Amino acid sequence: GAWRALARPGRRLAPGDRIDFGAGLVAEVVAKEGAEIELAFALSGRAFDRSLARAGEMPLPPYIAARRAAEPGDRRAYQTVFAARPGAVAAPTAALHFDRVLLADLEARGIRSVRVTLHVGAGTFLPVTAEEIEGHRMHSERGEIGAAATAAIRETMAAGGRVIPVGTTALRVLETAATGPRQIAPWSGETEIFIRPGYAFRVADGLMTNFHLPRSTLMMLVSAMMGVERIRRIYAHAIAGRYRFFSYGDASLLLPRG
Repeated sequence: GAWRALARPGRRLAPGDRIDFGAGLVAEVVAKEGAEIELAFALSGRAFDRSLARAGEMPLPPYIAARRAAEPGDRRAYQTVFAARPGAVAAPTAALHFDRVLLADLEARGIRSVRVTLHVGAGTFLPVTAEEIEGHRMHSERGEIGAAATAAIRETMAAGGRVIPVGTTALRVLETAATGPRQIAPWSGETEIFIRPGYAFRVADGLMTNFHLPRSTLMMLVSAMMGVERIRRIYAHAIAGRYRFFSYGDASLLLPRG
């Protein structure tokens, strides 16, 4: 099958080149656009999945990969307890703060949790290069929110409870599935939703997320949630307190009306 991938250094590759990844995994470069390339693999289906699992490594963020090579333990450590379906290029890292003990404790306190799916795409690693944010093009990502999760969210809203997504990926699913203010329906498909200052949230009442880089769509998203000036104060506090940023860093609970 054909797959899109990020290549570094991509300038060395050209259409027609063949890449041998080992473990029987061979691909031909079909097309190239910027940092992305399209690869055609000889294998497909389960045979492809098995070879990929043998040849591949956990896709660690660049600032971790620059310090050390991937290790077998990363397959467990850099993965969430929610993980169920293959398809994302990276873990939704806000959920790395949760384990099954914490989830059980939250449940005992009356805090329900539901599962949604959004396959994080390669665009999450790309910076915003457009001079005006209106000119930035979001990469599409596949996702799904099922009937059971939708029903639980509706019940929570009807009872006056708050809906707090864990991670920007979960938030994007909820807002894509929203059909109106405080309304949501089951959804499955592709989303290119671009949440930036001025966006009116329809389902999410807050957000649990890590600390993000400037000039990123994720920074725009949290600024939309909290307001630009308030986010500046929050990040100034985090920097002064030497909070840890990025995927293995600290989390923030953002409550715009809290």
